[in-house]
Amino acid sequence: MTKRLAVVAVGGNSLILDPKRVTVEDQYLAAAETAKHIADMIEAGWDVAIGHGNGPQVGFLLRRSEIAHKYEGMHEVPLDTCGANTQGSIGYWIQQALQNELVRRGIKKPVATVVTQVKVDVNDTAFQHPTKPIGGFMDEAEAKKREAELGWNIVEDSGRGWRRVVASPIPVEVVEIEAVRALIAAGVVVVTVGGGGIPVIDNGAGGCEGVAAVIDKDYASSLLSTLINADLFVISTAVEKIAINFGKPDQKWLDRMTLAEAKAYLAEGVHFAKGSMAPKIQAIINFLEAGGKEALVTNPENIGRALRGETGTRIVRE
Repeated sequence: MTKRLAVVAVGGNSLILDPKRVTVEDQYLAAAETAKHIADMIEAGWDVAIGHGNGPQVGFLLRRSEIAHKYEGMHEVPLDTCGANTQGSIGYWIQQALQNELVRRGIKKPVATVVTQVKVDVNDTAFQHPTKPIGGFMDEAEAKKREAELGWNIVEDSGRGWRRVVASPIPVEVVEIEAVRALIAAGVVVVTVGGGGIPVIDNGAGGCEGVAAVIDKDYASSLLSTLINADLFVISTAVEKIAINFGKPDQKWLDRMTLAEAKAYLAEGVHFAKGSMAPKIQAIINFLEAGGKEALVTNPENIGRALRGETGTRIVRE
């Protein structure tokens, strides 16, 4: 049987099943639950690469860094290093949980995490208009101090205080792609482009340097899918299917959608929330326009059923 290759993008919020239970142990248990569904894919004959979000986890790390700096004078952790830290920790949770599940099923297949840099264009317009809030709230005096001393972009957030905002540029290159391809070719399940990848720019000398930014993990997973010629791009999210007119009396759940339909619905600007479903749809459009065959959107617990055509929303080129 010919092996098929899928990229599965798992949301960072998928690791937090209950806002009141956010310890490392709680998040590991959530990762273990997601690992069971990915193991179902592997057992069904799929090769898999896994991308994941890290928004909440980076937020926790930034808050720890800010508190340690404020009360103990500890050095603060730069945003790109926070991304690297969370790639390591979340990758560890996923790879261990998945390895354990595969062993339990008698499946011999290695799992490895690649700490992944993703190159962005320093001239991306997102850097001129940063919009992604990160870190904790500050009073105005602290915000202005940070702005002056560190060059942070600061905005007032709905009367709740002041926050730092950073750019969310488009990913253009996965730096470690050859390592990822080699691992997949060797039969390894690869956890990669975690949190959208660590954002880096050209350093002018043929190398890279980190930059304070946040890359959308679905955009990065879409790029990964294209670069490894994946047969299927799966976005694992909070809903079983995609809906148009979401939350309205004429809401309609979709079993199937073509590329042209996805582009039309997105252009209408009323069906998909900008901060949640809209970027997922755009990521799928990017994959299909780059030659991808098929994408699938569903929640983690229904991945197996969706692969069998029983649920989920399939998006195809035509």
